Amino acid sequence: MKGSVQKLNIGILGGGQLGRMLLQQAINLNLNVSVLDPDKNAPCKYLVKKFTCGSLNDFETVYEFGKDKDLITIEIENVNTDALKALEKEGVKVYPQPHIIEMIQDKGLQKMFYQRNDIASPDFFVVENKEQITKYANYFPFFQKLRKGGYDGKGVVKLVNPHHLEKAFDRPSVLERLVDFDKELSVLVARNEDGEIKCFPVVECEFNTEANLVEFLFSPANIKKKVEKEATELAMRVAEKLGIVGLLAVELFLTKDGKVLVNEIAPRPHNSGHQTIEGNITSQFEQLWRAILNLPLGDTSLIKASVMVNLLGDFGHEGVAVYQGLDDVMKFSGVYIHLYGKTHTKPFRKMGHTTIVDDDILKAKLKAKTVKQMLKVVSS
Repeated sequence: MKGSVQKLNIGILGGGQLGRMLLQQAINLNLNVSVLDPDKNAPCKYLVKKFTCGSLNDFETVYEFGKDKDLITIEIENVNTDALKALEKEGVKVYPQPHIIEMIQDKGLQKMFYQRNDIASPDFFVVENKEQITKYANYFPFFQKLRKGGYDGKGVVKLVNPHHLEKAFDRPSVLERLVDFDKELSVLVARNEDGEIKCFPVVECEFNTEANLVEFLFSPANIKKKVEKEATELAMRVAEKLGIVGLLAVELFLTKDGKVLVNEIAPRPHNSGHQTIEGNITSQFEQLWRAILNLPLGDTSLIKASVMVNLLGDFGHEGVAVYQGLDDVMKFSGVYIHLYGKTHTKPFRKMGHTTIVDDDILKAKLKAKTVKQMLKVVSS
């Protein structure tokens, strides 16, 4: 594909905020991109010449969308992989590859992949229904994760007592042993068709425990060099074992005894890489295009320390979105606002993010706390 990328007919499955930020970078490269999304008001709708409203899970819809494309990529894993496999057989390049998407869609298969390849990950059991959970009473507590369909904290429940399973899912699931961790980390790794591979610096995630979503992200992570090296090497190993072409987010636990374990992976741009737009020489969105177009991968070095704050819909508010405190926050130096074009808010919905950059990570963290308090998404 090198040298002729502007002539390619490219499709993105998914038109949410990740697709929106991919399109912003695609404009810089003058790429011809179309988008398929089930939401007629998707954030990507007005940023492309051709927007198709339709199901990402329907074989015919995905196949018809993709059959005139040279290249297809995704911004969400929940897509019809049978259609993508059929397109791949007909000569359409699909990155990440359909069999990789299919494996990652199923948390059970994902955990078995780690096990087969000797990749350190929390211990687990696979169950078909709620009744089977009691077989593992001696191993509680667990996080129960639905094998398919979970995202952004949905499809996950904490089970602490085998005799109280009221909240348990009665569906095929993974029971993952709780990990006594010190930090949650993330590494983004890119790999192109030629096999060139590069990692972004390790970042540290701080979660909103109520919504089970990342609230703050710190770059660089406050970890020892040894841990940074181990996390980076582990992420690269996962990408190479998969043979993925594209971008892979590798979410990690750093245990209290210093071990690095893989939690989950995502084969696309990721919330833990949004700060790269302002904080790194190459953003995760530019790097994805470089990888799937088989261009040289970009320099992932930090420009400045950065903190990313997810802008979530306020609790108790549902309706047309109103951004309180926007003017006040924009008075600060080094604060970058990204709104996702979603007209309606609801509690904990991702409505945007803010990146704060500074020469000093501690100063950036303090400013981020202030931004978090001042900038709110409410309803009119």
